[in-house]
Amino acid sequence: MNKIGFNVLAWSANVSEELFPIIERLKTIGYDGVEYFVGAADENAYKVVGKHSKELGLEVTTVTVVSPDANPINESASVRQKGLDRIKWAIDRSYDLGSTVLCGPFHSAHAHFEAHPALDEEYKRAAEILYQAGEHAKQANIILAPEALNRFECYLCNTMEQLSKLITMVNHPNVRAMFDTHHANIEEKKYATAINTIAPYLSHVHISENDRGTPGDGHVPFDDAFAALSAANYKGWLTIEAFSRNDPDFANAINVWREYNDPWHIAEGGLKFIKEMCQKHGL
Repeated sequence: MNKIGFNVLAWSANVSEELFPIIERLKTIGYDGVEYFVGAADENAYKVVGKHSKELGLEVTTVTVVSPDANPINESASVRQKGLDRIKWAIDRSYDLGSTVLCGPFHSAHAHFEAHPALDEEYKRAAEILYQAGEHAKQANIILAPEALNRFECYLCNTMEQLSKLITMVNHPNVRAMFDTHHANIEEKKYATAINTIAPYLSHVHISENDRGTPGDGHVPFDDAFAALSAANYKGWLTIEAFSRNDPDFANAINVWREYNDPWHIAEGGLKFIKEMCQKHGL
């Protein structure tokens, strides 16, 4: 069975000892790993939390974003350099946590748009930055897994076709791709087609319901998703990414204005659901 993880963004975007009771309970519930958001400034905290995760027997993955002032596709070389520096910093903090995969939409600035569809030149800029980031990640034995987001959060990569185009341009063994069932629910015509498109590069999967609540409680066609992952012989993480308003600053930043489900309802129900789907579809 694929390893199953839980993203602690359901509680907090911070990395600190305050997460210890949460990750301890996640281990008790039966999770194989935990996913942290890389963004908090306290660099020592990443080592402390990573050490505790390892002691608990929890493996680690990470996720991050870049801001408009460090946009890898900006026409300014200095802004693009800030983007590369930020991704390298996130790789270093991921290493401190013991992470093996760093995912997220760091190919371009989150929720920042231009008055045009994505340009070939912007794909080229993103590919150049991601290649250099891949070189840094290679030294840390970390796989980078850029993510396609829905049209309301990103314009460079909304679909697996676009993401596949970008990863092909990067052409680096440490730069792969991820698939998120929430974003695909908005942007893809068929899950099977989307997963088949990205399968050659697929290294990470986020299991997310249409409303970001408990997986299996909404209308995401999970049977299609799990069947396609099985057909693609996917062996990577199945990590739940769900949101709440427990961290108001983070919630406001991603437009989460209400509660979907209690985080522990998501964690407990989601784990049971994923295990059932894996057994059903032979993952």
